[in-house]
Amino acid sequence: MATIGMDRLYYAKITEASDGEETYGVPAPLAKAMKAELSIELAEAVLYADDGAAEVIKDFKSGTLSLGVDDIGVAAARDLTGAVADDNGVLISASENAGAPVAIGFRALKPDGKYRYFWLYKVKFGIPATNLQTKGESITFSTPTIEGTVLRRNKLDGLGKHPWKAEVTEGAAGVSTATVTGWFGQVYEPVYTTSGA
Repeated sequence: MATIGMDRLYYAKITEASDGEETYGVPAPLAKAMKAELSIELAEAVLYADDGAAEVIKDFKSGTLSLGVDDIGVAAARDLTGAVADDNGVLISASENAGAPVAIGFRALKPDGKYRYFWLYKVKFGIPATNLQTKGESITFSTPTIEGTVLRRNKLDGLGKHPWKAEVTEGAAGVSTATVTGWFGQVYEPVYTTSGA
């Protein structure tokens, strides 16, 4: 899947019920997206029998999402990192701050002009990294990077599984226009018919 761009970076706050099931708030723009790097860690087990591998299981364990953005505003910083704004509007980060998990959505442009859309259902972010540099003979932009851990969600889908990511390609077979046009209006919930399950 080759892509040539990325934009429309959104996040949605998560509310967890007493049983741990997540509900999502209305998505809000996070920042202007520059890059997203997603790496996945798998739990792997190999069963050996008759002098060879008989069974191999590779399950999603967690992931790491690194986002390069133009700026993280005060509201997004509060929601993602747990920082607070004081009475003067100054963002204060304390060692005791811990942001709540959020859902992250974005899209990537493909060479054919169509987009591939993503929702990561549960991401827990840390403090953004900042690189600053003095202005020399040429101007260099310094932008923040924020890294989060991607988790599976607790809420089961229609197949009784715990999804961690949803992605769809615009114009692909079986993909309705409504799915793509409404992608950032709410966090996508998997839909299964009885016959499909």
